[in-house]
Amino acid sequence: MSRVLGTPLSRSGGARITGLDLSRPLSPNLREQIVRAFRDHAFLVFPDQKLSREQQFTFVANFGEIEAHGAGSAPVKRYATAHVISNLNSEGYPVDRSSSPVSNYRWHTDKAYYRVPPMLTALYAVELPPQGGDTEIANAAMGYVALSEATKRLIAEMRVVFYWGAAARDPGEAAGLPAGRQQTPVDHPLVRTHPETGKKALYLGNHASHILGMPEAEGRALLDELLSHTTKPEFVYTHRWRIGDLLIWDNRCLLHRAVANYEIARYRRVLHRSVVRGTVPF
Repeated sequence: MSRVLGTPLSRSGGARITGLDLSRPLSPNLREQIVRAFRDHAFLVFPDQKLSREQQFTFVANFGEIEAHGAGSAPVKRYATAHVISNLNSEGYPVDRSSSPVSNYRWHTDKAYYRVPPMLTALYAVELPPQGGDTEIANAAMGYVALSEATKRLIAEMRVVFYWGAAARDPGEAAGLPAGRQQTPVDHPLVRTHPETGKKALYLGNHASHILGMPEAEGRALLDELLSHTTKPEFVYTHRWRIGDLLIWDNRCLLHRAVANYEIARYRRVLHRSVVRGTVPF
């Protein structure tokens, strides 16, 4: 089944896998090939899917334990299977939150502020604007490889402090964040080793505050410089969504962001997200 291995998407990684109906259970052989393709390509696109939330949950669970969304403590069905990521307010109308310091429109890796961050995120396109609403993925392993040897030595043992809301670097921004969402800070290696491939990648993004043992301003400046480097065009793939696309990516070596290239306050953008539990970064 060579088709399962996929067609390469870009020079920054990824593969497109066609001809599969992911609403059906996978055979052991097919599951193994898809898992291997995910390891080899870091992100996969499965177009033309028709998935209920339960079917999405079943497919993504082939990669590991699904995390319930952190929106509440009760085991509500919409959080236990696949929860909604959208630009809608509580009344179902589009709103523009792209300027928020915790916005998905900023480069990040999911839940890096957890002690055990997720290894995989899956997004399934349900409603889209007529144009735009893309998602960009940056290959942080390629970004690391492209660093000078001197920089690699400099950052080899550094650890980054992460917490939700870290991007709010002035009192005005911090005051606008929802109450009760702040997390206890955690620290992870700036240079993270992938537990399956052994490749090193930069681990940083919108939830990164500063570097342990450095003056905060100096550490933030270094993180900003490395983030700018890692998100250069040569390391980035842009996914232009179509209804029915399922996109999965590896949070252990990639950054991502939504792109505010559409009228956010006019058009609906709705996706279903599932997240697979990971391991402590090392």
